[in-house]
Amino acid sequence: MPAIRWQGSMLTLDLRVQPGAARDEIVGAHGDRLKVRITAPPVDGRANRHLIDYLAAAFGVPRSRVTLLRGETGRAKTVQIDSPTRLPSEFSALPGSARET
Repeated sequence: MPAIRWQGSMLTLDLRVQPGAARDEIVGAHGDRLKVRITAPPVDGRANRHLIDYLAAAFGVPRSRVTLLRGETGRAKTVQIDSPTRLPSEFSALPGSARET
């Protein structure tokens, strides 16, 4: 299964998240997932909240349109973004990132 899937206007991402990084960034493919580094530590849900904030800003949507579907306590996560208005430059070169019409 690809790490990046479009279902109509919904974008689903299978992520490998690295908390406590020096900066927030989409790194690229990591096995069958997309690796994302975030600065927040994995304490008391802060990393999940920060990840949602980062993805919302990166994809140009309000925070309410980013949903954590799976992986609340682990590094492997699945998120869904409802109707992203833009794609980050690091994201656009990855397989599956192009929206099929």
